[in-house]
Amino acid sequence: MKLIDYIHEQTQIDSQAIELLDNLFEYREYKKYSLLLKEGNHSKEIFYIEEGIIREFYTKNKKDITHAFLAEDSFYMPIEPIYFHNPSPFALEALEVCKVRVANFSQVEQMIHHYPKLRGFMEMLLITFLKNLTLRIYGIKFQTAQERYDFLLKNYPKILLRVPLGHVASFLGITQQTLSVIRAGKGN
Repeated sequence: MKLIDYIHEQTQIDSQAIELLDNLFEYREYKKYSLLLKEGNHSKEIFYIEEGIIREFYTKNKKDITHAFLAEDSFYMPIEPIYFHNPSPFALEALEVCKVRVANFSQVEQMIHHYPKLRGFMEMLLITFLKNLTLRIYGIKFQTAQERYDFLLKNYPKILLRVPLGHVASFLGITQQTLSVIRAGKGN
């Protein structure tokens, strides 16, 4: 969905404010497997995915670990550089050809000060981020691999068609062999 349509759908903000916000976001297109951001980046940009799927990952012991998948209608903000002025431990990689809108956080923040209803939209995005993080932590701590897999398929039914299985296994915190066993048991 186009950024302007997504904001219209999610808020009660007047069209003029939405168009001004939309104008802050430039269009970028990324090829499959290209990096949007490297680990250790200091980016203060906000990303909105209009088309495609992106993987957020980090490296531990020379192995990359998938932290999250961001598909259409998702926002991404590198929290560490924006709020704490530290480098981000995460990298972003396009897993498909991606059409992304990108804006400088400080410009968006200035606009939020002029349009209070945008603050509510930003708070909604942060609450959604916190909810997803809480569900992720809960899954890792309290769910079996099978339950995490079922949750992933329920919430992202086409993920296995769009993402390499190694990345899915990494995201679930299991080996690719365990993922194969789970999938075989499900008849997928």
